[in-house]
Amino acid sequence: MNIKNRLTLMSFFQFFVWGAWLITVGNYWFATKQWSGSEFGAIFSTLGLSSIIMPALTGIIADKWINAEKLYGVLHILGGLALCYIPQVNDSITFYWVIFAAMLCYMPTISLSNSVAYTILKNNDCDVIKVFPPIRVWGTIGFIAAMWLTNLTGNKASANMFYIAAFAAILLGIYSFTLPKCPPQKLIDENASFAKKLGLEAFKLFGTYKMALFFIFSMFLGAALQLTNMYGDVFLSEFGNIPEYTNSFVVQKSTLIMSISQFSETAFILAIPFFLKRFGIKQVMLISMLAWVLRFGFFAYGDPSFGGTFLIIMSCIVYGMAFDFFNISGSLFIETSTDSSIRSSAQGLFMMMSNGFGAFFGGIVSGQVIDAFFTHDGIRDWHNIWLSFASYALVIAIAFAVLFKHKHNPEVVEKVFH
Repeated sequence: MNIKNRLTLMSFFQFFVWGAWLITVGNYWFATKQWSGSEFGAIFSTLGLSSIIMPALTGIIADKWINAEKLYGVLHILGGLALCYIPQVNDSITFYWVIFAAMLCYMPTISLSNSVAYTILKNNDCDVIKVFPPIRVWGTIGFIAAMWLTNLTGNKASANMFYIAAFAAILLGIYSFTLPKCPPQKLIDENASFAKKLGLEAFKLFGTYKMALFFIFSMFLGAALQLTNMYGDVFLSEFGNIPEYTNSFVVQKSTLIMSISQFSETAFILAIPFFLKRFGIKQVMLISMLAWVLRFGFFAYGDPSFGGTFLIIMSCIVYGMAFDFFNISGSLFIETSTDSSIRSSAQGLFMMMSNGFGAFFGGIVSGQVIDAFFTHDGIRDWHNIWLSFASYALVIAIAFAVLFKHKHNPEVVEKVFH
């Protein structure tokens, strides 16, 4: 098997592990366990907390001490074991701590997978900007495959979703030990400062205006992504409370509808090289922010009727642009803007800001706002919830367009990634 196919297999299972439970855990929480909604937000906060704590830390370890592919494998195996235990949990507090342990292992593997792929591709003289997106698209396909497997096997609200995820995680962990070696980028200088020995020099990126601003907007966009993960499937499922929509396809197969978002990702991932070279990193990320406005706006006016279903589908389609154009392009931006000696650390910082602080504050604040302003007698006003999210994304897009300065130079992009 050639190196591209081996990395493709890694990417597929990387997101298969997540897709098996992330979108449907709400149904398991509310329908199967019948736990309270006030505690549900805390479950998603584990993604944010884990991303704050672990990616930067594991990035430093991979840059300084341990081969990235080995660290990647160990984390997946440990995370898989935690997922295996979840079906045995019968109270929400224990569930929180076990899922937190699983996320402490899983979340840093997202940025580590990027670092592993970049390192291996460069060591094999590949043009990363051309080769990586088609590899990464299989991660999205893996996420879709897991969602469909969970739904079509009748496990949308079953504990089996965690067994499926655990099996894939452990399998991926073992497989990662067969990948080409990705040794630490730089030996430790005994005369170096304490901060340098610990690999903390990546945090100096916050001292640069452009990089600091990029990380801040990464946090804001990370919050938008968390809103989709938390409420998308629940939003569609709650149309089942309306008699005329109870047996509609949108309600019964809500996970399949939501998977259109991931299908869209596959198309937009492949379009990234063209857009990045044609328009530059700033314009691509700005397009992403405007796509988030459309994502939430279409949801605001969608329902299971014929016309409303069309709007829901359109929301899922623009999601691909919203997610990919910032997350994948942002990862490539980090790669072109940082020294190779702190590559894994810098990718970890990006993860920390987007899936860490962004996800954490997005989950906590959105839950409080929804409870305070958009929930009446236990019924959520989804129309105005989504409109408020759309307004949030629009403000972020305008601020980014005005404040973030970046000159597009196609020759630099070609030189760095070839």
